[in-house]
Amino acid sequence: MAYTFTGTKIVAIGSNYRDHAAEMGKPVPTIPKIFLKAPSAVIYDGEPIVIPPRTARVDHEAELAVVIGQRCSRVPRHAALDVVAGYTICNDVTARDFQKEDGVFTRAKGFDSFCPLGPVLARGLDPGNLGIRCLVNGVVRQDSRTEQLVFDVATLIAFVSDIMTLLPGDVISTGTPAGVGPLRPGDVVTVEIEGIGRLSNPVIARDDREVEA
Repeated sequence: MAYTFTGTKIVAIGSNYRDHAAEMGKPVPTIPKIFLKAPSAVIYDGEPIVIPPRTARVDHEAELAVVIGQRCSRVPRHAALDVVAGYTICNDVTARDFQKEDGVFTRAKGFDSFCPLGPVLARGLDPGNLGIRCLVNGVVRQDSRTEQLVFDVATLIAFVSDIMTLLPGDVISTGTPAGVGPLRPGDVVTVEIEGIGRLSNPVIARDDREVEA
């Protein structure tokens, strides 16, 4: 079925593939590193990623996204997959220079259009070993499998739900493998995940002279 975000929050996970932690010069975490992306950043298949002014580098990050199906809190790991409505694709778009400048993720990952999601909600998948790829203009940048996650889906749900109540439609985006790289106006970025499909978005630049009411 076609996917539309209906939740209250997007919980994203940092450094959740060992190879990505290494390429970013960070240690492999001992507990999940979580942060929030703004719901206003959500766009869908075919809609443009808009690069803001004053940004030197905006990167793609291909991720498996878990969509929660019921209100839940403090879910034990053994029951965690029971609260999943399905799975979709996330591109955790990041202004890498702002991330380094700020030392936190909110500005770097919170711009409008920086959370492409979709195109479908896939039900009944085993998330343990799905192929995940990112292509820019048809050239493969990222190519991995979800078996390489440091913390698997069940562990993430248990961890996050111990901190905050998860509501129907909320999303946990599980982290990105190595190969993140820059996007430029005119590019088309596509994330593919086995069993879900392809999420494709053109990239454009924002003109600050265009002011929206």
